[in-house]
Amino acid sequence: MMIKKIKKWNKKYAINVAKNEGIKMQSKHWNIIYFARNFYLKFNMSPPIRILLIAINKKSQKKINSFSLIKLFPKNPSMQISKIAGIPKPNKCL
Repeated sequence: MMIKKIKKWNKKYAINVAKNEGIKMQSKHWNIIYFARNFYLKFNMSPPIRILLIAINKKSQKKINSFSLIKLFPKNPSMQISKIAGIPKPNKCL
């Protein structure tokens, strides 16, 4: 199985991708993007939304759910998070 290499990524890259997606990055967005990137770097796979929500809610006092993600990433949370984070989309991403 061939593993896709992570794209050359930096904050400017993420802001440009987010802008193309119609998203103005705020701290809530960055928390999710950094989590997704770190997860990918550690496990060599993009985090499924369910795992992402569980892990973020363990660390944060302000709980989020799938509806919160849709508000932050309205077109398709899995796809938009992956694009902005510069990582491959999750395997079970629609």
